[in-house]
Amino acid sequence: MMEVMDINTAWNLITKTLKRTETEPLTLAPTREVFSSAVSVLHQHGMSHIMKEWFLTSFQEDMHDSIIPEFWNCFQTCEEGIFWKFPYALNFLSNKFQIYWPAIEELQLLQDKLTEQIHTLPPEGQNSLKNSKPSLKEEFFSLARCLLFAKWPVDFRAVLVEFFSLSFKSYQAKFQNSKENESIIQCCFCDNSTDSCCCEKRLAAFYHTTQKLYELQFFETVVGDVPINVAQDVVETYVHDYCKGNFEVPLLEDLRSWLEKTVVAWLSSFYYEEINANSPTVVSKYKARLLNILYEAFADVRMEQLFDIIIEFPESQAALEDLKEVLKITNLRSKLISSLKASIENRLLHPGVNTSDILTAYISAIKALRVLDNTGVVLQVVSEPVCRYLRSREDTVRCIIFSLREDGCGELACELLKGVSVKFEDTFITDEEGDNWEKWSPDPVDADPAKTTDSQRSSDIIGILVNIYGSKELFVNEYRSLLADRILTTFSYNTDKELRYLEMLKLRFGETQLHCCEVMLKDIADSKRINSTLNSGEVKTYQQGDFPINTMILSAQFWPSFKEEKLKLPEYIWQNLKKYTTAFEALKGNRSLTWKSHLGSVDLEIELKGRILNLSVSPVHATILWHFQEKSKWSITELSSEMQIQPSVLRRKITLWQNNGVLCETETDVFVLTEEEQTVNREAMVIIEEEEESVTASSQDMKEEELQTFWSFIVGMLTNMESLPLERIHSMLRMFAVQGTSTNECSIHDMRQFLEKKVRDRQLVYTAGMFKLPKYDA
Repeated sequence: MMEVMDINTAWNLITKTLKRTETEPLTLAPTREVFSSAVSVLHQHGMSHIMKEWFLTSFQEDMHDSIIPEFWNCFQTCEEGIFWKFPYALNFLSNKFQIYWPAIEELQLLQDKLTEQIHTLPPEGQNSLKNSKPSLKEEFFSLARCLLFAKWPVDFRAVLVEFFSLSFKSYQAKFQNSKENESIIQCCFCDNSTDSCCCEKRLAAFYHTTQKLYELQFFETVVGDVPINVAQDVVETYVHDYCKGNFEVPLLEDLRSWLEKTVVAWLSSFYYEEINANSPTVVSKYKARLLNILYEAFADVRMEQLFDIIIEFPESQAALEDLKEVLKITNLRSKLISSLKASIENRLLHPGVNTSDILTAYISAIKALRVLDNTGVVLQVVSEPVCRYLRSREDTVRCIIFSLREDGCGELACELLKGVSVKFEDTFITDEEGDNWEKWSPDPVDADPAKTTDSQRSSDIIGILVNIYGSKELFVNEYRSLLADRILTTFSYNTDKELRYLEMLKLRFGETQLHCCEVMLKDIADSKRINSTLNSGEVKTYQQGDFPINTMILSAQFWPSFKEEKLKLPEYIWQNLKKYTTAFEALKGNRSLTWKSHLGSVDLEIELKGRILNLSVSPVHATILWHFQEKSKWSITELSSEMQIQPSVLRRKITLWQNNGVLCETETDVFVLTEEEQTVNREAMVIIEEEEESVTASSQDMKEEELQTFWSFIVGMLTNMESLPLERIHSMLRMFAVQGTSTNECSIHDMRQFLEKKVRDRQLVYTAGMFKLPKYDA
């Protein structure tokens, strides 16, 4: 018969049974019957419910006294490397918790029985039982989490990051090794040789550790967002490396496939959870997040490379298609615009880049940005600094016209062949646009409300370039100058090619604008016919002199202004030219000729001792040699006075005869005729390459000439009002003097330059922001 235990004996027996010791494993001594009797004694006294509270309190003391310090000390004592620190510490913790499992099982059985007999407990016992969790193990792990991770070392997160980073590398090595051959000597993921590769060992330890975290219910608390942050870094690094300099093939689909097969598969390998059809899993949420991270990383990389992508277009069209798809998802268009504008301004819009190169890059940008954004907003915003910079360059229009006139199949030459008329930007809807109202679509919300993007969407490239200035007249005048240069430098009567280009330009700019150019080409044809008539002897009053004369007779009011250069031709030449003029007047009645003596070409046959030279030279060069025919020695001063040209110009022109061995400089600025051929001293040869100068006046010269016509108005204003600021002078001239003239386009900047030149010439005085006429003493 069992002896009846008192309450103290029963409590001591229970605490000894449940209390863990360091030297021996936990046992339920002496027997289960005795332990059950002790529990019954406590239950009879209404104290059975306090055993769980005592156990948890005892566990809390053990945690503070030994388990927590030893757990964190494991990170310091582990010598196998940073990857193994966390598995080593977690294994220690799991072994420590193993001692408590038998006691937890017994207490769980007791709690289940008490739940069934809850009405036998005192009120405070009933409340304690109702407030406790159904699972004692869950309560145990919850307490352990709170105690263990209430405060962790600063470097613990770095250990976790390294643990997951190295585990991903090991997973990636496993994924790639299945496809690669066995010729690799060193593993690129663990930096060991293939024989001693530790990737499989790491991966096994990683899965074992994550399994332990789930068993201890620590996974969420300990791991947190570390895996997704590691995955984010991996995605960003991979995208940056994979997209580096690769523009010719689409990459976005490959990146999505890589993300699914590697990063998402890695996350799925250690995230264990029950699938609920009504809520997405953690991995599916992470997959959506990583996909957005991939898109943003791809967009950032492509935005950094966008300038190079534009330059390489159309070979880089695949990269633009990928970026277009990403922009629709990420809504990073404003960032792209800012990045591209900064790249263009830093790499393109500076004095070190030729205007022709800027235009080439701008044309590529127009084509590429149409692929990237068919709304035209990106092109509209990015074009503003480019157009503003091109307007500041004096040779922009000439470069555009020259590109249109290129004999090769250039960008603008091909565009010219399309034959689309130039349209200008406007803000009103035409009748044609109104008829297609069903196809109308509004501008995007980020478009400039003061401008329409229709021109950026539909205009051809030539139209966009013309819209830089907003005027056809400027381009037509530049083409007229270029046409005059071509005709008067080649001196060819064959204008078939020029006529073909003129017809194509008419389709772009209209016949009215190019009427002057049509007259210019007609002048060449008429000149050819007149020369043929006079030189054939059909005009009896004209007898050809000692040399044939072929002229280009130009209608003064249709040709651009020529550079004014003086040249006095020899009297013998003038007599022959007068005969030609008399014959022309007899042939044309009331029309006469004004000779431009500095323009033209002279075919010379030069007979010297032992040699004959055949050259085609300018009238200036021919006149120089003519005077040495009369006198074998000339100084620069004497010859410039005789020819009525500047000494500096004469000095430059005379180098042609020096290099051909016809003239020789015996003294400073003194030249003599050399009959005999001499050995050319290459070191002494004067190498002065004459630049091909335009025969027409530059746009700046013509602008100054036009402004000079208003000089008398300015003098009159300053005489009456003594002094005026620049703005007042400009506004008064626009109001009274320049109405109805081409000078209507004169800007205040042009007026400032004109007046500053007058100040330098001492024709005006500028003080305190006011211009006034100078006063001279009597």
